[in-house]
Amino acid sequence: MQPKLKFLDRYLTLWIFLAMATGIGLGHFFPGISKITNALTAGTTNIPLAIGLILMMYPPLAKVDYTLLPKAFKDKKVIGVSLLLNWVIGTALMFGLAVLFLRNEPDYMTGLILIGLARCIAMVIVWSDLAKANREYTAMLVALNSIFQMISYSFLVWLFINVLPSKLGLANFNVSVSMKDVTESVLIYLGIPFFAGFLSRYALIKSKGINWYNTKFVPKISPITLYALLFTIVLMFSLKGDKIVELPMDVLKVGIPLIIYFVIMFFMSFFINKSLKIPYDKNASVAFTATGNNFELAIAVAISIFGIHSPQAFVGVIGPLVEVPVLILLVRASLWLKKKYYA
Repeated sequence: MQPKLKFLDRYLTLWIFLAMATGIGLGHFFPGISKITNALTAGTTNIPLAIGLILMMYPPLAKVDYTLLPKAFKDKKVIGVSLLLNWVIGTALMFGLAVLFLRNEPDYMTGLILIGLARCIAMVIVWSDLAKANREYTAMLVALNSIFQMISYSFLVWLFINVLPSKLGLANFNVSVSMKDVTESVLIYLGIPFFAGFLSRYALIKSKGINWYNTKFVPKISPITLYALLFTIVLMFSLKGDKIVELPMDVLKVGIPLIIYFVIMFFMSFFINKSLKIPYDKNASVAFTATGNNFELAIAVAISIFGIHSPQAFVGVIGPLVEVPVLILLVRASLWLKKKYYA
């Protein structure tokens, strides 16, 4: 039986629009909300927002089975292709699209680069299941991406935002980030949920068993990511009333390069894998892992480094709004390609 998107996931784009509208309404009718928000801030960290961002990252990381990694490295061809697509081609492609479409708007350009550097560890399981991919391989690739993100995200942000633009002579690009600040953000917003997910998985499987963990615990915590994301969006948009008039055009500016990125990455990945004679189930796992992005991490880092009001954080919110409908169409494309080339 062909799996279907769960109700919450199927209408994610709608929930994001409703969260934006709710935030705008709160900001308009309750202007004092900014004072409440500021009162709950310690230093530069908004405490409710920080809790929301960490909760947003916890469920996908609690689902990752790191015991699959040794098995993953045995299939060197598939793992090598996946690493190349994710950490070289994918990051370079998003950087190129950001430069091409947004070089005159460096804040949005930075936000898009942050998304490109955050490789997918959450929704890819959903897309892979829908496309009849190899779930175990998808899980292995997600585990691999999780480890790589912990190790490399700070360096890649420094490289793609501070170094490459100046080397390429992008005079209009005047944004820089501190590698120290990004590292701190990654340790907080990826490190804390990473270790919480790892420890809870280890402890609960040991006490309750793997079947209970996958069939009872994981379904219970999965919606937390969406709720935390929507909470973040409501809070962001309640504080961005002055920017709302520009919203439709800004969504379009960010959405176009994202759509192009998703389409190019998927078809490039699929046909590279096909040329290497990789079976369909593994092909789809690699293709969807390379195509999706970890918007939760990009949003967390953007808010932490540039602030909740920042254009970079706004770009992060637009990401899942665009991703869901496009990836649903790419799932259909994948199943069509399976019939055409793997019948």
